[in-house]
Amino acid sequence: MTLHVPLKVVVAGHGMVGSRLVDELVRRSAESFDITVLGAEPYEPYNRVLLSDVVAGRTEVASISMPAPGGDHVTTLRGVAAVSVDRKVRTVTDSAGAVHGYDHLVLATGSRARVLPLPGLVDGDGAVDLPAGVHALRTLDDAREIVAASVNTPRAVVVGGGVLGVEAAYGLASRGLRVTLVDPSSAPMSRQLDTTAGDVLAAGLRDAGVTLHLGARPREVLVAGGRVVGVRLGGDDGEVVAAGLVVLTTGTVPEAGIAREAGLTADRGIVVGHDLASPDDPRVFAIGDCAQPPQGSRGLVAEGWDQARRLADHLASLVAVRARESRRDAAPREHLRFPQEGERPSMAVRLGTLLASRAPTDQGVETRGTDVVKVKAGALSIVAMGVSGRREPAPGHRAVALHDATAGRYVEVVVADGILVGATCVGDPRVAADLTAAYTRRTPVPVDPAFLLLTPVMPSAEPASSPEHMPEDATVCRCNGVTKHDITRCWDDGARSVDDIAAATRATTGCGSCREAVCGLADWLAETREVGEASAETDVALVHASSGDG
Repeated sequence: MTLHVPLKVVVAGHGMVGSRLVDELVRRSAESFDITVLGAEPYEPYNRVLLSDVVAGRTEVASISMPAPGGDHVTTLRGVAAVSVDRKVRTVTDSAGAVHGYDHLVLATGSRARVLPLPGLVDGDGAVDLPAGVHALRTLDDAREIVAASVNTPRAVVVGGGVLGVEAAYGLASRGLRVTLVDPSSAPMSRQLDTTAGDVLAAGLRDAGVTLHLGARPREVLVAGGRVVGVRLGGDDGEVVAAGLVVLTTGTVPEAGIAREAGLTADRGIVVGHDLASPDDPRVFAIGDCAQPPQGSRGLVAEGWDQARRLADHLASLVAVRARESRRDAAPREHLRFPQEGERPSMAVRLGTLLASRAPTDQGVETRGTDVVKVKAGALSIVAMGVSGRREPAPGHRAVALHDATAGRYVEVVVADGILVGATCVGDPRVAADLTAAYTRRTPVPVDPAFLLLTPVMPSAEPASSPEHMPEDATVCRCNGVTKHDITRCWDDGARSVDDIAAATRATTGCGSCREAVCGLADWLAETREVGEASAETDVALVHASSGDG
């Protein structure tokens, strides 16, 4: 008998991407890995995407927690950060002074909020020194502090008009604050939207009570008695916007310091190849916001989740190779059943089929489906994907658009070679959902792409109130590719609550927009399965009675 020695993996980072990697490994073959997770924050993993919903008051803090992967083969240290790496002896030292050996190290250290070097935000040496009332929106603690601050002031300024800035401004306005959004671009979300779409979004924000200062840069954050009192804008007049709360949403900076100190190549982020490994050390990988792959990064969680899937596949393959080399009869692959192997595929393979693991090639990695940007801003609906925003016309691309300023709607689609390669949708969530499905699934589009602007090209799922009419392959959670069949199966396997379903399938752990549908399915399953079980028990009792067994 050959002694089984699991692969020792240290994961530095316990955010959405680091915890997803651990979950992927455990789902593949838990006993094949000895995993140590170092998480700087003292919390279980939570959905960072929903922090703006917490600020808006649409979601409670307790509702954004995510299922924590665990088991006998996973050790999670919360509130303990990785501080140094010794690649020669393959160890990681944490902030508590403990040393952890590894066969493979995964850096999932994420990113920190970027703070503009403005007077009032930095000290004389240029170090960040935020006064009371000024907060970045990056962590759970940030969201809690912003919510607390919003109770004590009637005015807020949001600096930065990207996705997070739009969500934060809308959310604070919905709490009743007088909100001013400051951004140097001519329209909000200039990275994702062209001028026309940005103008429609700007009108929607104004209708929601947000004052816009576009084409303006903050010059100084004004502080009195250690507390913020306003923001001075650039320009000849130096206009001052009064505020007792300032929220910074001016981008992020990858946490790559630990990699630099370990002698790994780092540019803006930790440089990795298509295989997610550092070019300096094949035993060290980086995923998520801290990583800088060859194709670049948009900072979207779907990209990090896709990287986690691909890396889990790679590490599982290393285990299989080591198993063959040691001539073990039972390889970990037995725990990862693929469709072609003649059995029902395991849950780890079936889930996320819309964003299936992409194998790296010399040409790069297919990222379709991981680049969908969705804005969570109440009644405002903004979605952009693929070829979108301000751009030069490309050969072979055909773009058509619908602009309805009165209705607050703008839809643009870009097609090439018979498929949708990009889309922008403002103010029409139904069309946006349909375009997202068509884009991620590469659905053939009509000959006249104008039909895409209003007419669905794919059958859509019925509302959660009538799940009996939903086809089994209807996608309920687009972020994780979870279908009605997946949810029904995990219910039959013992899941009895939304949290159980989330733990089994990951539904609701992405943008959160599917939670109502999942709740509806859970209620329907509880009702129909209980009725079915009661009916079966009655039939058995009648059979026994008629045969004299009672």
